[in-house]
Amino acid sequence: MSRNPQTPSRRPWKGSSIPRLPPLAACIAAALLVAACGATAAAPSWTALPPATAAASTPSSSPSPSAAATASPSPSPLASAAAVAFPLTVRDDDGTLLRLASEPQRIVSLMPAITETLFALGEGSKVVGGTESDDFPAAAKAVPHVASYTGVQIEKVVALRPDLVVAGGDSGTQPADIARLRSLGLPVLVVYAGSVNAALADIRLLGMVSGTYPEAVAMTSALRARIDAIAAAAAARPSHPRVFYELGDTPDLYGPSDDFFGVELIRLAGGIPITTGDPVSFTMPLERLVAADPEVIVLGDAAYGTTADAVAHRPGWENLTAVRTGAIRPVDDTIVTRPGPRLADGLKSLLGYIHPEASIAQ
Repeated sequence: MSRNPQTPSRRPWKGSSIPRLPPLAACIAAALLVAACGATAAAPSWTALPPATAAASTPSSSPSPSAAATASPSPSPLASAAAVAFPLTVRDDDGTLLRLASEPQRIVSLMPAITETLFALGEGSKVVGGTESDDFPAAAKAVPHVASYTGVQIEKVVALRPDLVVAGGDSGTQPADIARLRSLGLPVLVVYAGSVNAALADIRLLGMVSGTYPEAVAMTSALRARIDAIAAAAAARPSHPRVFYELGDTPDLYGPSDDFFGVELIRLAGGIPITTGDPVSFTMPLERLVAADPEVIVLGDAAYGTTADAVAHRPGWENLTAVRTGAIRPVDDTIVTRPGPRLADGLKSLLGYIHPEASIAQ
């Protein structure tokens, strides 16, 4: 069974564990579906706005390609927890300004973390489309699937008549799919959590566009307090072991790229992360791992059948400190690396894997 990121040089699909490489036929079929989709969407009440005209523009009921999104600096979150009023203009994580004339009632989520966040904000009834990896809460499993790590099923999204599509940035959702959805007249908001702070900001952003901003502020404030308490407990540990978080082992060995979301979590959980040495590649050279000599190995690919015993018997691994001491620990990767409302739970779980002797109440 293949247990590896979708490509060695691309970030894995957060919140769905580590997806397997799709067969070539599936890739071709997905590409043909996107290319062949010629349906048009019902005109929503939204407008993609160039930054210079955002303040003065009014919503349009018939957006056109000429109202193309324009890249702009990072978003400026609202200062208070007051309820957000519509029409509303927000800037997403790709710098695109989007004006929504009214509160969305039909939302399509293209990433598992987005789906989970919307449900946690009490907006689950508005989620009319999700991904094949949506698994939390249980009710999210029943949402019609319109996306997977192989791509977006454009025709299905259009048929759902969404008034908001929320996509993943940094190739969480393929840029070609985002462009195609926008070309069909659909409002697309892109979020990408590259850090804990960004994950919390994205929860607030989803609260803004869904009309649940006060709830999002309360949620992120509670998460921030728990994260800080867990990090403080981890920092107080007498030692901080070298940690390798395995993401896959077939056909190559995969670990965290230097800017992978989970690297910050390992540090916050009291570990010293061992990375691939590349900002985007997840391929881990064995010689680099041996030189780093992990004291703890965390199996993020445990859900795909990787076991501690199998790792311990890999050729060339017998002298690693983690193997000699038996510090090879399977983890629920979904809860650890999904940047959503269970972020603090994931961090607490990770601390327990890195420091099993620690006991905290948060």
